[in-house]
This record gives sequence, structure tokens and C-alpha cells, in this order.
Amino acid sequence: MRTGHQGVQIVVTGMGLVCALGDSLEQVWGRLLGSESAIALGQPFPELPPRPLAQIGPHPARLDQLLEPVVTHALKDAGLLPPLRDCGVVIGSSRAHQGQLEQLARQFCQNPRRGDSNWGVNWLDLLPHTPAMATARQIGATGPVMAPMAACATGLWALAQGFELIRTGQCQQVVVGAAEAPITPLALTGFTQMSAYAKTGCYPFDRHREGLVLGEAAAVFVLESADFAHQRGAKKIYGKILGFGITNDARYANAPDEDATTAIAAVEQCLRRSQLHPSEIDYIHAHGTSTHLNDCTEAKLIASLFPQSVPVSSTKGATGHSLGASGALGAAFCLLAMRDRCLPPCVGLTVPEFELDFVRRSRPTPVEQTLCFSFGFGGQNAVLALGQ
Repeated sequence: MRTGHQGVQIVVTGMGLVCALGDSLEQVWGRLLGSESAIALGQPFPELPPRPLAQIGPHPARLDQLLEPVVTHALKDAGLLPPLRDCGVVIGSSRAHQGQLEQLARQFCQNPRRGDSNWGVNWLDLLPHTPAMATARQIGATGPVMAPMAACATGLWALAQGFELIRTGQCQQVVVGAAEAPITPLALTGFTQMSAYAKTGCYPFDRHREGLVLGEAAAVFVLESADFAHQRGAKKIYGKILGFGITNDARYANAPDEDATTAIAAVEQCLRRSQLHPSEIDYIHAHGTSTHLNDCTEAKLIASLFPQSVPVSSTKGATGHSLGASGALGAAFCLLAMRDRCLPPCVGLTVPEFELDFVRRSRPTPVEQTLCFSFGFGGQNAVLALGQ
């Protein structure tokens, strides 16, 4: 039996999830397996041209609107009721309250002499750590609180930090996850200026891919030591976290190292810590942003390290790219794939550019061990191994 670092088994006993595909775990999963996409052409900001977006509602979401109900769903799924005094909290976001900060900046530019008490929000409530603190208050936790920010690798960073809190004996139970409300004028304009934003849709690993599409999402997990989960009589266990790998390219601000040296190191680190051989991986949930450089570099990495028979898919063609929350979404899909013995499809892929075993439609198959990849701007590389 694989137990991860130093023999400690760390299990997932609850999950909550929301994205443009739906507002519940099972709804999102069902639509994903049906190869549905939530991406549609639109523009909530009249000063900008229409762009493909994966938006949950008619207006851009606020971070707190996404996070609070998902935390509630995760606790309910795990059979837990607050307060959870000794529980740790690790909630990350790469952009936190950026939309509200942009709105505050516009108001200030229009009337700089107006006091900030009249803006309707205090900028101190919009700092990056506040989602984690809000979750701690919501569940009544007085244990450790962490707020990781690692670009698109943030979600896997959060899971890794929650894993470490339990492995090192600081907690027996941790609420972890990530949330992102990235649809803002600055984000859309920035990615467009970098020629990284798509014009019609998101097509990961496709020969005709155009770029990324922003999507709103939050995913939250309840992690527990296996012993603690057993003692309290946990009703379900989705799977185990076997290990992780985290590295940084230290090379470019907004592009991956094309040699993928440190990304490969993150994968190898994760496999070594998880006591896994590449041939034992049954499925890889790829980062697959649909940008030219990411998909090319990631495909080369997978081809160099794994047998060609390992199934691969990116789900961003269905959910959009939720930046810091994308790794958490991917981890949830890996756990559900193991539970239901069914791999999610690479929605949007029509003409593959690379010779990998892409999951073109949902594929029934036994799944024992999976890897989830996140490769963020600035060369933030994170890999998570999950097992039955």
C-alpha cells in the first residue's frame, strides 16, 4: 500500500466545486464527461471587444461569492459541521480580489479627493490573504492559516501545503483549495496584449489552438490523516494524496523554459516522493492552457517521461482557465476519475498536434494512480500524485 511521505496516509474526505459548467461537484462532472463546454463569446465590459469567456453568471463573479458556498459544500460532503477549532486552512488565489481593486482604482481616478471610507469597501479587506482568513472564520478554525500565491500553480501549492501540515503533525484535518474570479478588464487586456488570449475558444493541444480563455472557479477539499478519518467515522474517501513536486524555472516572467528542465524535475520529484514509476501512472490531467508554448513544452515533457500509452487530457476547453484555481479543479477531476473509473475528455481538441494518447471522449477505464500538472507564469511548476 502506498502511503506517501514517511508512511502517513493523507486522504480526501470531502470536496466542493463551482465553475462555469455548474454549481455542484456532480453537475460539473456530468457535463464534463458529456464533453460540454461552458465557454461562450461575450463581454461584460463595454469598453472591450467580445472575447470567449467561461463565466458563471451574467456578471463577473466576486471571490467571496465563489468561495463561501464551496467551503460549505466541502464540509457537508465530508460530514462535518463547524466550528472545527483544530482544523488548518490553506486557501490560495493568484489574483484574489483583483476585480474589486480595479473598480476601486477607477473610482479613485474619477474622484481622488473622496475618502476611501465612501467607496463602499476598505482596501485592507481586499489583500491577498483575506480569502484564507474568511474561510477560517467561516469554519471556526483557530489552527494554522496559509494563503499561497504561485500563479497558475496556486491550487496544487495549496494541496501540497495542506498535505505537509498533516504529514508533520501540525493538524489532523485541513480545509484546502483555491478560488479565482479572473474576468476583469486588466486581466483580459493584459493577456490580449501578450497575444495569449483566444479569439474563438479554447482548444488544448490542438494544431489550431489560439490561446487561453479565462474562467471563474473555486474548488475546496477536506484533507485528513487516514487514522483521524477512520476514528471519526468518515463516510467516504475519494482517494489519497501520495506526494507532490514543486520547482521554479527562475528564467522568464511570462513563458515556460522550453527545455522544461525544472518542470521535469518537479515531475521526477513528485514520482520519487510518491514511490511511483512513470509506468504506474494511469492518467495525467495536463495543464493544457491552449497557448502555443505551454502545450508544446508540456507535450514534450510527457512524451519524454512517460510511456506513449498513458492517457492525457486538459479540461480547460470545458471550464476555461481559472488561473490559480485550475490545479485544484484538475485534482478534483483526478479524484472523480478514480472514483467512477472514467477519464474526462480533452474538450475542444479536434486535430492533435502531438503524438500522445489524448482522451478525446470520456473513457471508461480502471484508474489507480493519477498525476495533475500545473505550470504557471514565471515558471512555477507543481505536480500532484493522487491514488486510490
